[in-house]
Amino acid sequence: MTDEIRFFGGPLDGRVQELGDAEPVPGTVIRHIHLHGGPKIETRYELGLTENGWEYRVAATQHEPEPDGLR
Repeated sequence: MTDEIRFFGGPLDGRVQELGDAEPVPGTVIRHIHLHGGPKIETRYELGLTENGWEYRVAATQHEPEPDGLR
C-alpha cells in the first residue's frame, strides 16, 4: 500500500493527494466546486480501498441551475 490517494474521473482526474495523519475511512465523500463563467459545477468523489491502494472515484456531479431555472 502507498501513502497516497489517487483521483479518478472529473476535474481532479490524475491528481494525487498525500494521506494525512488520520486513518482514511472507506465511503468518505468529498466535494470539489468548480466556479467559472457558467453555472457552479460540484463533483463528488467517494473514497475506496482497492488492490492498488486508496482511490477517490467520481460519485456524482451536480450543476447549479441558473437563476431563471434554465441550464
